[in-house]
Amino acid sequence: MRIEKDVLGKVNVPDRAFYGSFTARAMHNFQISPYKVHPQLIFSQTIIKKAAAKVNAQLHLLDKKYSNAIVVACDEILSGKYADQFSLDVFQAGAGTPINMNVNEVIANRANQLLGAKLGSYKFIHPNNHVNMAQSTNDTIPTALAMTTLFLLKKLHPELVLLEKSLQKKAQQFKQILKTGRTHHEDAVPITLGQEFAAYAETVKNAHARIYRSSDALLSLGIGGTAVGTGITAHPQYAQLVVKELGRLTKTLFVLSKDSIQKTQNVTDFAAVSSSLSLFAQDLYKITEDLAWLNSGPQAGIAEITLPEVEPGSSIMPGKINPSIIEAVHMVCFEIMGNNHSIAWSSTHSLLELNVYTPLIGFKLFESIELLTRAAHMLRIHCIDGIVANKKRCEELLYKSTAVATALNPYLGYSLISSIVHEALQKDKSIKEVILEKKLVDKKDLDIILSPKSMTRPGKIDKKLVENIKKNFPKVI
Repeated sequence: MRIEKDVLGKVNVPDRAFYGSFTARAMHNFQISPYKVHPQLIFSQTIIKKAAAKVNAQLHLLDKKYSNAIVVACDEILSGKYADQFSLDVFQAGAGTPINMNVNEVIANRANQLLGAKLGSYKFIHPNNHVNMAQSTNDTIPTALAMTTLFLLKKLHPELVLLEKSLQKKAQQFKQILKTGRTHHEDAVPITLGQEFAAYAETVKNAHARIYRSSDALLSLGIGGTAVGTGITAHPQYAQLVVKELGRLTKTLFVLSKDSIQKTQNVTDFAAVSSSLSLFAQDLYKITEDLAWLNSGPQAGIAEITLPEVEPGSSIMPGKINPSIIEAVHMVCFEIMGNNHSIAWSSTHSLLELNVYTPLIGFKLFESIELLTRAAHMLRIHCIDGIVANKKRCEELLYKSTAVATALNPYLGYSLISSIVHEALQKDKSIKEVILEKKLVDKKDLDIILSPKSMTRPGKIDKKLVENIKKNFPKVI
């Protein structure tokens, strides 16, 4: 062990550790969960340190030699080195000060080592004075959260596009399959299976667009605001220059916030992204719950579609197959909605000049994005792509149900159709069978009325057909 000193006294730090006293204290104090700070957040914070070192050298505030050493240390971290030096619990001191200091210390110790000094000596470069120059936890951590969120969303966006396309493909495949629509858990008017899947695809598209729009605000950064947004200890040109450098390093169109004080006080931009993810989870739950019901059976349920079989469904019931992929997706949806609740509460408690719950906000937000990314991929590959329609079952249920009754109203009238529906239910026959038995409409005309085109889209009533029915069957109308 080596001994380092801070304002509270002496601290034992492992000899070979690149972190220092602050991190050692945090590791000792906060042993709450098995969850560690996200590696991408460490990378984002490291990119900020790299940009700051370059800008401070450009402004002649930091020795060029020191700046170069800091940049090399940052590049090594970004290449994956020293990953074992970042193992703080996500539940820690407010605002993420341990995260910031962990990064500061590792960079400082490695930079000193590059300049010929021993670990823990801080002979040339100090974690606070040099690595953290013109910065604070209060502006770097929210900036790193924004950068990390945008990075993780880049992986989510293509998966949601592919999920939408998969549903659209099924909509095209099933566009001619007529089936029973359902409302209130009861038979309603006819719909095509393709129309149902097209609606699912549109839901995914709209929910995805909502996520995309919500993330735009994260491009506005409060970096340079330092402690409370006023910019104390930062050069007047620092904020603009560091935002520009961050944009260059990450190939992202960042802009400087118009009000860095407001950015420091409020974290609702992250809450907005979380909310959009939660709304997507709600939509995804509805879609997958529908699929599970449409697949239900196979003999005693609806069974209008068949989901791909991915595993045996029971340890006791032979041959049983469950909608396992959908059940896993549901659990992801619940987790994302729960995460949103935590983020909403955390963002609500932004007291005076700072919100101190950014570590929790980041933890929950990153988890939601990554869970949704993987769940969307799994759902598409192992479920949606392999769905098969049971056309025979769709038609069987449709014509045994009351679903076609509404389409006949304009031709036979509400009262007559109502009595036909009741008779069909009592005799366990289809409405079509009862109408033909009573010779109310000939088969050719009935097929026109009950065609998919007539029953599943807006259209004008065929007046000639109405007149033909009146003429041939005057007692009908």
